[in-house]
Amino acid sequence: MSYSESSIRVLKGLEPVRERPGMYTRTDSPTHIIQEVIDNAADEALGGFARKIAVTLHGDGSVSVDDDGRGIPVGLHPVEGVPTVEVVFTRLHAGGKFDKKAGGAYAFAGGLHGVGVSVTNALSTRLEVSIRREGRIHRMAFAGGEVAEPLAVVGTVGARSCGTLVRVWPDGRYFDAPRVRRAELERLLRAKAILLPGLRVTLTDEETGEEKAWQYADGLVSYLGESLPTGDAAGYVSPIFAGEAYAGAGDSGGFSEGEGAAWALAWCEAGGAGESYVNLIPTLTGGTHEAGLRSGIYESVKEFVTHHGLLPGKVNLQAEDVWRHVRFLLSVRILDPQFQGQTKERLTSRDALRLVASRIKDPLDAWLNGHVEEGKRIAELAIKAALTRQKAGKVVEKRKQSGAAVLPGKLTDCESQDIARNELFLVEGDSAGGSAKQGRDREYQAILPLRGKVLNTWEVARGEILGNNEVHDIAVALGIDPHGAEAPQGVLDNLRYGRVIIMADADVDGSHIQTLLLTLFFRHFPRLVEHGHVFIAQPPLYAVKVAAQGKGRPERRLYALDEAERDQILERLREDRVRIDHVHVGRFKGLGEMNPEQLRETTMHPDTRRLLPVTLPPEALEQARSIFTLLMGRGEAAGRRAWMEANGNLVEADI
Repeated sequence: MSYSESSIRVLKGLEPVRERPGMYTRTDSPTHIIQEVIDNAADEALGGFARKIAVTLHGDGSVSVDDDGRGIPVGLHPVEGVPTVEVVFTRLHAGGKFDKKAGGAYAFAGGLHGVGVSVTNALSTRLEVSIRREGRIHRMAFAGGEVAEPLAVVGTVGARSCGTLVRVWPDGRYFDAPRVRRAELERLLRAKAILLPGLRVTLTDEETGEEKAWQYADGLVSYLGESLPTGDAAGYVSPIFAGEAYAGAGDSGGFSEGEGAAWALAWCEAGGAGESYVNLIPTLTGGTHEAGLRSGIYESVKEFVTHHGLLPGKVNLQAEDVWRHVRFLLSVRILDPQFQGQTKERLTSRDALRLVASRIKDPLDAWLNGHVEEGKRIAELAIKAALTRQKAGKVVEKRKQSGAAVLPGKLTDCESQDIARNELFLVEGDSAGGSAKQGRDREYQAILPLRGKVLNTWEVARGEILGNNEVHDIAVALGIDPHGAEAPQGVLDNLRYGRVIIMADADVDGSHIQTLLLTLFFRHFPRLVEHGHVFIAQPPLYAVKVAAQGKGRPERRLYALDEAERDQILERLREDRVRIDHVHVGRFKGLGEMNPEQLRETTMHPDTRRLLPVTLPPEALEQARSIFTLLMGRGEAAGRRAWMEANGNLVEADI
């Protein structure tokens, strides 16, 4: 197989989307590419420019979305030299949602990167757009992502009539199922009406003649009320607590004007569940905004319980005890949200946790103290959950203590007895260990600083490894003995932590320490790896400080895992027209350089950190063993040299 200059392909225009559609959208059905069009219409409504969204399922499998917003601009684009509507549908990373400052087309919007409807166009056999703007009706059509019919004026309308109609024929070659999922589409449209009180949303099916319409005057409360269970089986159900809070100009919390949240929630004995949205985009797998809601609710209920003396002795209330019975709807507005992937199913913006927690806590404090009897019943649910959890934890604790040893003096242990929740951080160096001790949650996070590099234990006999102080301390802290792959499952009965997290610097030395610890666990504690107890923390290598951009844009700190992520952040800031002299990029030399708050936010807090689980499928066992032998074996120097000569160009290392 030849590898030459002609082997390198350059994908242009919309080719990248058709080549790798899964990078840009969900490919189970065309529902998400239709959602991109609906989201654009909803962004017009969010800005106060649209009052109606009408979606039609046509008999030929196409779908149309009509709104009465401002209409996509149709004049020549000042840079591209073609009609702006053509730029919107045929250029990746082209859109009106980059400039979020005063004077921009949008302030809060679900669209971020300008790839939405261009992806829709790329994955459709045909797309037609009709725009009502400035008294005229403009029409343009695309086929296979390319212009099929140039922009033309096809009629006139009243001066006040404006909006955009997009009709899409999805290309079945790119999807597992050729048609949109009706139920999913209905949930999406209903959610838009709920989150934007007063907006009228309709869905018409031409084949069946059925038409559905949604319009809610009181939005979240109505929707949540419909989903709450009734009857004896539901047990206790609290009244709905609803509210909203947004940052004003010069907000002391450092948030931009208009950022905040609206919510509706209730406690239900039958169990909790909820839905969350960011700038009207459904976040199906949650994210940092849900974590903020959970944190704010927990702090408020905990204060109420303490103030009224409701907590029995030796009962330790935790966030999940309060959260377990919450039914909620959460709608968040964030100026520059960061999502996991183009489908935006999970929010990753770290500031969202603090934003939502700070918005809900004071209103919930007031509500609980204004509804004391309801507050006490809510507290009873949480305390009951805590008692159940602690009872289960004590069973594990009794087994654990049967072979207790004196814990190492440098271990800073946690308070909780809940083994499944407890975490042990193996931290490189005393400096980082000091920051980790201050930044941890002392309730369930323990810290064990490691002095120097751990012994290479690949060829050390099992009976001899405890002679090394660092290995000895790790084993004693974990509460288990070294063992082989043939060890019984009960070898983990005395395990003291459900998660063992390797937290080393994001450099070559840190990678070496990670490798040595992974060697130790793979060779001498294989059951720990097999049962998914080992994780690797991913601290950021770069911090990007963005100076305040006027009253509406306070100072921000963004963190990047590596050079590629740093460059993505800088590119996004350039797209947002942030002046280069307002951006400062700093590089962390190590974990010890981070203050406790930074270390907690980026590397330790469960809702904002990144963890890599260490897993090893049975079929990969022999391959892993051979790789460890090559890398760590004393007699494998020649093999390592040959491997580096053959593969050294693949290594991306900061040396």
